[in-house]
Amino acid sequence: QVQLVESGGGLVQPGGSLRLSCSASGITFSRYPMAWYRQAPGKQRELVARITSGSSTNYTDSVKGRFTISRNNAKNTVYLQMNSLKPEDTAVYYCTNLVTGRWGQGTQVTVSS
Repeated sequence: QVQLVESGGGLVQPGGSLRLSCSASGITFSRYPMAWYRQAPGKQRELVARITSGSSTNYTDSVKGRFTISRNNAKNTVYLQMNSLKPEDTAVYYCTNLVTGRWGQGTQVTVSS
């Protein structure tokens, strides 16, 4: 039962916040770098943030200072805290294991007034 399940998406007003969660099962979670990607309709999927097994992080420039990726290995979960959301952040957000290439089903984030 190897899978990734995203949750926490929804509709939020510009300037608001959401916290996405990605729960992993069936893997030795702590060993793997994880990432959040997003894809808006008509656009290519883009890397948003990544976190290594040692919890080093990096972000795409458009979200730096607004988004924070973190992980809780005891809970086999990676998070994406999204603050100061903008309409351009609207997309389906996916988590992925950067080594295995496994993806979750995604969670929709819509930023609109």
